[in-house]
Amino acid sequence: MTVTTTGDLPGEVYDVAIIGAGVVGTAIARELAAHRLRIALVEASDDVGDGTSKANTAILHTGFDATPGTLEARLVREGYRRLNTFAAEAGIPVEPLGALLVAWDSEQLAALPALAEKAVRNDCHDTRILDADEVYAREPHLGPGALGALEVPGESIICPWTTTLAYATQAVRAGADLHLNCTAGAITTGSHHEIATNRGPLRARHLVNAAGLHSDEIDRRLGHTEFSVTPRRGQLIVFDKFARGLVGHILLPVPTAAGKGVLVSPTVFGNVMLGPTAEDLDDKHATGSSAAGLSLLLDKGARIMPELLDEEVTAVYAGLRAATEHADFQIRAHPEQRYVAVGGIRSTGLTASMAIAAHVRDLLADCGLDPGPARELEPPRMPNLGEAFRRPYQRADLIAADPAYGTVVCHCERVTRGEIRDALRATVPPGSLDGLRRRTRAQSGRCQGFYCGAAVRAQFDEARATPAAARAEARR
Repeated sequence: MTVTTTGDLPGEVYDVAIIGAGVVGTAIARELAAHRLRIALVEASDDVGDGTSKANTAILHTGFDATPGTLEARLVREGYRRLNTFAAEAGIPVEPLGALLVAWDSEQLAALPALAEKAVRNDCHDTRILDADEVYAREPHLGPGALGALEVPGESIICPWTTTLAYATQAVRAGADLHLNCTAGAITTGSHHEIATNRGPLRARHLVNAAGLHSDEIDRRLGHTEFSVTPRRGQLIVFDKFARGLVGHILLPVPTAAGKGVLVSPTVFGNVMLGPTAEDLDDKHATGSSAAGLSLLLDKGARIMPELLDEEVTAVYAGLRAATEHADFQIRAHPEQRYVAVGGIRSTGLTASMAIAAHVRDLLADCGLDPGPARELEPPRMPNLGEAFRRPYQRADLIAADPAYGTVVCHCERVTRGEIRDALRATVPPGSLDGLRRRTRAQSGRCQGFYCGAAVRAQFDEARATPAAARAEARR
């Protein structure tokens, strides 16, 4: 059970190597580690969940609008149940707000019955069509002109950062090796796979490609051309916590072929989010925001909820989804190579992650892997980042036992010195201030670190200067 960030990789031959430590790759590592296999999880970045997984709409989907009969529909439906259970065990914040698909014209209104029928085919039986009066009774701050809505009670919001970290934490504690700052290069295949990396060769009998935006590149190194990834940028605007009282549901548009469209949704951190855009690009690193994209979102927001635009903007960010030319997940086994490709995982990948992992385990068995019996893994208990649940600064019992939980460092987000210390000592500690932000919310509030940045960095630098042996002892 190791997390490495520098130095040469071990010389052993792993049972399975997984390329990519996003929400899907970490879920696969967690699933396989339960079988006492020797697992290597390889990530080019300095942290888990540092790609697509860190910048999404953070919705736990029922799968009501998936295309019935597809692999995605099955895995989202199964993943929804699995992740709800795991989140409750691990302390991942989830808020079951329900969603309203709002119809703004007669064509959209006419489409609602077919969406309700599709939901039934996807084993989602509790949807209901609301008339305009009931829609405004539920959401009085909606803009004028809504004609009705489809209610989907089971849709929830979730913390995507904690989910990925929980998977990685459980995998490492179960014996998986997590190799960060480790970029996968050329792959040669014989009695085992040998992956050339910037930290030396890594060897494994079986290989899983969960490289997200770069999954098609890895696939081509193995000689396959079944899919190509087109980065689809989604820009989002995050409004201040004062906006939270304006909206009670996840407000969805009637979906189109380009995606689920622009939504307005609360976040588990207490903010309100507007977005995303859906822009197909050529650059897999183009995570910057654009004036045109933000203008589009503001125009859409003015229609959906005009009062929202009067609130302060806390942050603007963009993420890239791994879109392909196919309408379904591209999860393919190549038994002759002992290789499984996991590509084309779009916005539903967070919800489907645990079911994707179980599916990949079964495909690896078809590739000759004998996983052996599974064991029950103790769920990690993750720090709560959700605003709807009690946090350390609100708990007199924690503060009495350790005053560090009563010492607020980031006042915008009410993050304490104790929480930052715990994150820096955790099984999978952050490799950067951005990673620390995803574990604690520090520097993600109104001031974006203007006031607390120096104190947060000082605590981060102090922990990084502590010898590795002392950090390991503190984690015990």
